Amino acid sequence: MPTVTANGIELAYETHGEDGAPPVLLIMGLGGQLTMWPDQLIDDLVGGGYRVIRFDNRDIGLSHQHKGEKPPKIIRQIILRRLGIKQKTPFTLLDMANDTMGLMEALELDSAHVVGISMGGMIGQHVAALAPERVQSFTALMTTTGNPKLPKPGRDVMQAMIRRGPPPATRGEIIDASVAAFGVIGTQGEDHNQNGMRDRITVSYDRSYNPMGVARQMAAIVSGGDFRDYTKRVKAPTLVIHGSADALVPIEGGRDIAKLVPGAKMEVIHGMGHDVPPRFLPEITAHMLTHFRANDV
Repeated sequence: MPTVTANGIELAYETHGEDGAPPVLLIMGLGGQLTMWPDQLIDDLVGGGYRVIRFDNRDIGLSHQHKGEKPPKIIRQIILRRLGIKQKTPFTLLDMANDTMGLMEALELDSAHVVGISMGGMIGQHVAALAPERVQSFTALMTTTGNPKLPKPGRDVMQAMIRRGPPPATRGEIIDASVAAFGVIGTQGEDHNQNGMRDRITVSYDRSYNPMGVARQMAAIVSGGDFRDYTKRVKAPTLVIHGSADALVPIEGGRDIAKLVPGAKMEVIHGMGHDVPPRFLPEITAHMLTHFRANDV
């Protein structure tokens, strides 16, 4: 697995497609390794004529891990944040945006079509605001702006994301728990044991298991709070893709991005939750390729 030094840390990455093809940079969400991107999506983007770069964000997968750095207790952090009290975290969304820009510099990417999913979409908004010359186009998948007035996830969703009690201990228990979480936040009616989700989770677990890294990434999200000031600064042609049935990041988050970014276009995937099941991939990929081609240099 190749790595580069970016923003002072090591980031693991992969490239797919021809070196001379227009680049697409994929930024993954909370706790997701680069292996969580569906292979079919990668293949279809490459088949559409693009070079695809995917990477592990800091503190996950094979990238730099902040071992020994304790994140604040998430429930306490959320409560204090709502009271206007910001706790110190090992790193922030802004740090992760600087990682992304450092990766682009290390790979000598003058610009790219930037795609961010969930937390990756939050990072992408920061990148597009801070380095507009590097973002040829921006695609925001199932993400939000941190606007405190937007609807919040339900209690069952929060319980699935922040488990209490003894954590799962064995490989099988950990994989089962992760699949079960997608049964709550993902598209309802999907068999996440059979649609590729369990396979990607298993590959990710065997590649690297770092639950404290996930906790530190979640702390960075909470610390980010309301970042609409960054969203409003996005100038890149922007496509927002959001599932109508997203229980973790309600669709109002995507609509907020579309409202705040001038000229942004929004596509609603009816019935999709906070995941990308195979049955929705052709529609999502078609929207992305249309967006890229309209904004190729």
